[in-house]
Amino acid sequence: LETLLKELLYLQNYKFFSIFFSGNGPSGICLSYLLSGYTPYFKRHSLHPHPILQRKMEEAPEVSVLDQDLEYLSEGLEGRSHSPVALLFDTLQRPDTDFGGTEESVLTWWHEPDRAIPHLVLGRNAPGGAWHSIEGSMVTLSRGEWMGLPDLPFKDWLKQKRRGLRNNRATAEDIAQYYQHYVMKKGLQKNFRCGTVVTSVRKVSAESISSHTQKDLQEDTDSFWNSNEQSTEVFQVDGFFKTVEGDKEPFSIYAENVVLATGTYDNPTWLGVKGENLSYVHHQLSALEEAVKNNSVGIMSDPVLIVGAGLTAADAILFAHHCNIPVIHAFRRRVGDPGLIFNQLPKMMYPEYHKVHQMMKEQTAACAGPYEHYISLPEHHVLSFGKDKKCILQDKNGCQKAYKISMALVLTGSNPNLSFLPNDGTYLAVVSDQPVNPKRNPIDVDPFTYECSQEKGLYALGPLAGDNFVRFVQGGALAVASSLLKKANKNPP
Repeated sequence: LETLLKELLYLQNYKFFSIFFSGNGPSGICLSYLLSGYTPYFKRHSLHPHPILQRKMEEAPEVSVLDQDLEYLSEGLEGRSHSPVALLFDTLQRPDTDFGGTEESVLTWWHEPDRAIPHLVLGRNAPGGAWHSIEGSMVTLSRGEWMGLPDLPFKDWLKQKRRGLRNNRATAEDIAQYYQHYVMKKGLQKNFRCGTVVTSVRKVSAESISSHTQKDLQEDTDSFWNSNEQSTEVFQVDGFFKTVEGDKEPFSIYAENVVLATGTYDNPTWLGVKGENLSYVHHQLSALEEAVKNNSVGIMSDPVLIVGAGLTAADAILFAHHCNIPVIHAFRRRVGDPGLIFNQLPKMMYPEYHKVHQMMKEQTAACAGPYEHYISLPEHHVLSFGKDKKCILQDKNGCQKAYKISMALVLTGSNPNLSFLPNDGTYLAVVSDQPVNPKRNPIDVDPFTYECSQEKGLYALGPLAGDNFVRFVQGGALAVASSLLKKANKNPP
């Protein structure tokens, strides 16, 4: 309790931070590392398999990657991300990983404390963000080593725990623990405030801040702001801090730059059909885990309806299958649709998802297959949920059928919760009259700084900016750190 009170006083008294970010998942952790003075350089005598990149890195090995021209360095790189800086940072950290290679990183890290920028990372959970909300035994889609953060390889951490990677992949519990360990090991915990919820981020006039706070602002920002170039506007960040007793203590912070790194786990997508708000209809996999724990579903119960054809839906099917719970699986696409994620995953690396895909193909309502307790309904959509736990589904020909179910899981993706921004942040998106969506309508950012095109001083990282994999969110952090160091005049001459 004493620690929490100290943190609360810290938030209330230390009102200004050069940078504040909302979200403490891998994006936020990586950015905190880079803003804490940890600086990447090209490792002398290392050889990168990409000859053009090798030549560019050799041109100025004494200059940190943060201080180089990221557009020039990333030009011509290709890979599994649309972000040039994400590809650059990934290929420097894991030179030939997409081709099965195990070359070591060509980066070396130096701690230069004089280059650190004061910053604060706010999050609801412990460091690691949404990874603490995912069922611990779930296995990651990405290879385990791709989940690692700079200068502490995930596989090395796992070896210390005397465990290896299962099929080259890791469990969500391991990932969550690794991120917490990373924050402690790198000494970043002083920047993190957990159990905080941000309710509003808005621009205010610097003059409008009270004279008392203005004095604090001046004292705290001499090192950051060039005194004759003071900003006329700052961001006011409001929110509350949860105490042990469950009380909500409000706070306000002022910052010239704000980074959005909230991810997308908070806000599951709804179908928008009648009865979707009934108590037996859920939008998160954890509801099924809970129902199994308290024995409200089991082998003798009515089937669980799972709606969706992504990896979360597949995880739910695998979990239900393991517990012998009958499943009806409805999804809009054809089984052979090339856009279906299962048609894009290598079978050898993802045997369990391949198994779900086989079930979807072979076990339709029209033809019974070898899998017990499972029926696949491709090209179907939900029309309504009834109070009597009957769900009406319709196929591509318009035929309707009612199914009696015990519970429904609508797992069709999620959207970011940006309710703390004006108009839910839609004005920041690529299509500015549509909601922000990580796959279809991300926040519009400069590709080499990740600063929002519509709001200077505001940055977006990770899924909000269209980077959906941990290995690629780190390039966004590099871009943001590089931009902020330039603004703060903390680039060496």
